[in-house]
Amino acid sequence: MKIGILGTRGIPNHYGGFEQFAEYLSQYLVTEGDEVYVYNSHTHPYQETIWKGVHLIHQKDPEDQLGTAGQFLYDLNCIRDARKRDFDVVLQLGYTSSSVWGKLLPKKAVIVTNMDGLEWKRTKFSKPVRRFIKFAESLAITTSDFLIADSIGIQEHLQSAYGATSQYIPYGAHVFKTPETAQIEAYDVAAYAYNMLVARLEPENSIEVILDGVVASGSPMPFLVIGNHNTAYGAYLKDKFKEATHIRFVGGVYNLEVLNNLRYYSNLYFHGHTVGGTNPSLLEAMASGALLVAHDNIFNRSILGDEALYFSDASDVAESITKVEKKRYAHFVDRNRNKIEEVYSWELINKQYREYMLSCLAQASKVNQG
Repeated sequence: MKIGILGTRGIPNHYGGFEQFAEYLSQYLVTEGDEVYVYNSHTHPYQETIWKGVHLIHQKDPEDQLGTAGQFLYDLNCIRDARKRDFDVVLQLGYTSSSVWGKLLPKKAVIVTNMDGLEWKRTKFSKPVRRFIKFAESLAITTSDFLIADSIGIQEHLQSAYGATSQYIPYGAHVFKTPETAQIEAYDVAAYAYNMLVARLEPENSIEVILDGVVASGSPMPFLVIGNHNTAYGAYLKDKFKEATHIRFVGGVYNLEVLNNLRYYSNLYFHGHTVGGTNPSLLEAMASGALLVAHDNIFNRSILGDEALYFSDASDVAESITKVEKKRYAHFVDRNRNKIEEVYSWELINKQYREYMLSCLAQASKVNQG
């Protein structure tokens, strides 16, 4: 297949989840003999046109000058270029700033779109923006030939809201196998004697609820808040919990080895995400050997099942902190790591994507011949 991948800032990854996924998938597709093109922002630090056998197409990205509006123009530039490339398949990762240009997508290519999370539910966006994102979601469905949902919750939403069928293919992770206590020493914590969370500091990630529970528990055990706190909401949280000196706002940690060790040696790992699909940080926590205490919703339960503890409010958080020790739940940790190897490994996910794209291409070919 000749495949174009749109919707990321580019590879190798210097930004986030979709970029990481594009990096893993594109390399795999090349090893399977496919001709793969990934669209990169012109501001991407890697400026070569080939990376590990993957073709890179740099396009003008004015986001650094225009802010969010620049994302729409970047997607337009990518789609206009894709019209010239004679792709068999165009894989779109997300839809928020691209679906308005959906009618410009190349007609001869099969358009497969990963529908991302329920972005219009994110409270960080104003009501007008959330209405637009909901509209963009509907546009993506009408301008795509095939849809991918990376969680059961997303799949059910697409079916109930639009009557749209989608292929469930989750995100992936690599099992962490090399713990070293030296990696956590800089954070002044002892193995299994601290709790933590890793997340963007946003209301829908339940940060305040979790920290209210930390305070209510009365436990002096250190609690690490890992994520960029140099935001308005971060400032609010730091001010609200300034008296709780055991709550430490660490900031972002981007060294994967350090992050994996912090998760591995934590007592409890709180995952408060309430919207979105198969969250990458959730799978990474499972792969790192963390004991999960997750917000009780369909997205998290569809991944964790019975191998986690759950919370709905601050009192649930407090109860977990006062009553739960990781060593008593080693079977949860082991089963979640097994899930990564058996269901969510990148090798399996990449294979599922390729098989689905081949299937889409075959179905489209039958329709055209008929």
